Amino acid sequence: MFSIFKKKPPVLTDFSFLHADMHSHLIPGIDDGAPDVETSVTLIKGLMALGFKRIITTPHIMADLYPNTPEIIQAGLEKVRTALKAEKIDIPIDAAAEYLMDEAFGEKIDSGQLLTLPGNYVLVEMSFISPPPQLNEYLFLLQTKGYKPIMAHPERYMYLGGDLGAYERLKERGCLMQLNLLSLTGYYGREIQRSAFKMTKAGLFDLAGTDLHHEGHREALEGLLKGGKANVLLGGQVWRNVEVFG
Repeated sequence: MFSIFKKKPPVLTDFSFLHADMHSHLIPGIDDGAPDVETSVTLIKGLMALGFKRIITTPHIMADLYPNTPEIIQAGLEKVRTALKAEKIDIPIDAAAEYLMDEAFGEKIDSGQLLTLPGNYVLVEMSFISPPPQLNEYLFLLQTKGYKPIMAHPERYMYLGGDLGAYERLKERGCLMQLNLLSLTGYYGREIQRSAFKMTKAGLFDLAGTDLHHEGHREALEGLLKGGKANVLLGGQVWRNVEVFG
């Protein structure tokens, strides 16, 4: 006999169902994330305690504020790996980047030297104030070069106003959508939380990441695992982290 009641998904107690965290800022001293390697190690331990089995950290690359290069990022990654090995901490960690689609991004695409996530995926972000005028051009260029764009935290772009049609059009242009887990907690404010809930319910997100910068973020992520509507919503969705990043 079939029950007339829909079974609720179980309460999530960790993030192991995602396996990989594909958005964080753990390379020491090169952006607004971990200021030193000791903090990097502490935050990585925190991610492991939350259930993550693999880390692909993604420092900012911004023309004016954080003019990082693949060489700078890879050198920082080796420092982190060396520190983890010294403490006998065993977790695979790699690095890509979070690219701001600013005025210099077109040249970076043309160079063919973008620092990518596995599978030639590129994590991109827009300004929180307004979309780049070259948005469509950049997305087209990325794909003609063989890159696959992932839009970081689209729920945080307030000028989109939770417009599901706008997000669907970005997906039609070939963008995967990555939710910041913190958005579901209200960490960035109620409007962004509402957009995150709305988009999640609509099935617009493909991937989820922590966007971990500091200990306050880790504590907020821990709070998400204590139950509530956000926890239930998160557990009731299909996420592609394992499929895309293993």
